Amino acid sequence: MKQFTVLIILLFFAGVAGYSQSFQGGVLAGLNASQVDGDTYSGYHKAGIVAGAYVLTNLSRTVFSGMEIKFAQKGSQKNPNPKTGDQETYKMRLNYIDIPVYLGVHSSEKTSLLGGVSAGYLMSATESDNNGKFPPEDQHAFNKIDIQGILGVRYQMTDRLSIDLRGAYSLVPIRNQTGTGLDYWRSNQFNNVLNTTLLYRLDF
Repeated sequence: MKQFTVLIILLFFAGVAGYSQSFQGGVLAGLNASQVDGDTYSGYHKAGIVAGAYVLTNLSRTVFSGMEIKFAQKGSQKNPNPKTGDQETYKMRLNYIDIPVYLGVHSSEKTSLLGGVSAGYLMSATESDNNGKFPPEDQHAFNKIDIQGILGVRYQMTDRLSIDLRGAYSLVPIRNQTGTGLDYWRSNQFNNVLNTTLLYRLDF
């Protein structure tokens, strides 16, 4: 894990150096609303934080490219429903280091459309239910790498501050179905994330 983190940091700053003639960058922070397709629950009920940094460069008057490195919390959550007598709880917590790379197209003076891919490294994963955290014999490993396709829109609020609204979906499973008879697991699982992020430009 330490070697991976160092490599990612080096790649990020190598990207910054490569853009040194015509780049801008800054910090970002926001929230994920997540669910996992392939479990037996639905709804973007798992909230998580997002924080990191970004760089981008203009490729033409209307097209730009960007890269980010960020910590992102994802997963799934089932809340009890007292109105129906449903007391079942379930929570999947997934913590990633994500590196999105994307192209953007200015659709107006302040609005841009984004599309790209994101590579994520799973730092930690836990699951729990009414009985607490799953014991080791009930845990099933997740894949360490998550590749997601991303689509979104960016709106420039001020000269320095922008807001991103994105959707991201795993292109390969984050966990393959390995057994049957589990009430929280239906098939191969995929991250399904809605993301709202503020980006603040810094001067370098």
